[in-house]
Amino acid sequence: MSDNDLLLTPLHEEHKKLDARMIPFDGFDMPVQYSSIIEEHHAVREKVGIFDVSHMGEIEIKGPDALSFTDFLLTNRISNMKDGSIKYSPMCYPHGGQVDDLFVYKVESDFILLVVNASPNFSAKDEKWILEQRNNFDVNIENKSKDYGEVAIQGPLAEKMLNPFFKGDLPLSDLRRFKFIFGKLFDKDVLISRTGYTGEDGFEVYTFRASDIINIWSQVLKEGENFGIKPCGLGARDTTRFEVAYWLYGNDIDENINPLETGQGWTVKFDKADFIGKESLQTIKKNGITRKLVGLSVPQGGIPRNKMEVYKDNQKIGFITSGNYCPSLKKVYAMAILDLPYTQIGTQVDIIIRNRPVHAEIVSMPFLAPINRR
Repeated sequence: MSDNDLLLTPLHEEHKKLDARMIPFDGFDMPVQYSSIIEEHHAVREKVGIFDVSHMGEIEIKGPDALSFTDFLLTNRISNMKDGSIKYSPMCYPHGGQVDDLFVYKVESDFILLVVNASPNFSAKDEKWILEQRNNFDVNIENKSKDYGEVAIQGPLAEKMLNPFFKGDLPLSDLRRFKFIFGKLFDKDVLISRTGYTGEDGFEVYTFRASDIINIWSQVLKEGENFGIKPCGLGARDTTRFEVAYWLYGNDIDENINPLETGQGWTVKFDKADFIGKESLQTIKKNGITRKLVGLSVPQGGIPRNKMEVYKDNQKIGFITSGNYCPSLKKVYAMAILDLPYTQIGTQVDIIIRNRPVHAEIVSMPFLAPINRR
């Protein structure tokens, strides 16, 4: 895909005004950093940062069977969700591999909003898959990704900064984790959720008219000056999510990796009547997994990258899914899918980086506890 073919978020011109370094990402022209990745990372951990996440996909499911259909579509239990609540869930193929991992927003029993992974390819792939599963369910499915704008405002000062400017049925200080509310932010109609991908406290703000996100971006940056806010790019988005070991689709999970191998087993509700992939996942559980996602500490020798091979005693035992320098910990870590006999904490392995073995040790995850576990 050439630069001329890249899609632009509504905030593209704002990124250019801030001299962001732009890169192609999942079909979009996106900011990777504005100042430095480490400065932006620390702003999120210690103060507050704002991310453009308007490239994420939004798929609306409406109709009398919206709740039961979504419950069948996903591995997690959706039928018991309350209005205004959010759940994380894989969406699996019949063989147990993952179509995507996503967040479910229950607006009402006849209105479910799915927030799926970024890129037009993802939302189109997800939409096509969801439409193919509709069968006799009485639902209307619509990909509304182009209509929504979205920013993530993350960090310990996010609530204090935003609360005076939000008008809704309750103040943001009363909004609990994995809950959302409708209201106005800087006089724009929004859905705001207490969620994020950084492991910090914070909010994700959705506008129903994509262009409205421009005003919110500008006002947040202006009002956030007294709180040390920084605009943050994809670089800090990856370092923050990686430190707390949040999964990245296409790296840590994909159509060939099932949720029982990755620590997502808590999202698979086998006591549901039925869901796509249930039979295969039951068989996998009964027979036992043969490999597992683990954390690795890498004292020196480089940063492991996706698909690099992992060895033990000259035998290949798996591959890296993600790796990065963790600014909060000042150490390099990685995540890897390894054969089950080699997944014990403390096991010593070698990662092949630039054609040479680099020592690593299996450690527990997450590398940094997310805010709700600190």
